[in-house]
Amino acid sequence: FHSRPSAAGNGYDAMASGGSNLGPTSQRLNDRIAASVAAWRDARSARGLPADAVTASSSGLDPHISPENARAQAARVARERQMSLAELNRLIDDRIETRFVGIYGEPRVNVLLLNLALDERTK
Repeated sequence: FHSRPSAAGNGYDAMASGGSNLGPTSQRLNDRIAASVAAWRDARSARGLPADAVTASSSGLDPHISPENARAQAARVARERQMSLAELNRLIDDRIETRFVGIYGEPRVNVLLLNLALDERTK
């Protein structure tokens, strides 16, 4: 599974952690998002495009994606891992983290832990 795009330096540079500070009227931000949307559509099916698939987190290093983002990537991952989509969706569902104390944040999937679970499955 792919995580969110990074706003931290060149790739996922922890020394450059932080958001881009580009606002919604920034042409540079709009160009970056347009490029991410085009890359997403070229590489994936025509399923819906979750916002977190093309926007960076505020830290630029967030290991989480939305359940919708995970499900949008599921067909590709199932094909590459040679597993059923139903089995992969169960792995996703098992790793959805809920809101902190029931009210803070949004449901999310930790990409690192999900990818490690997939690796364990193939050992």
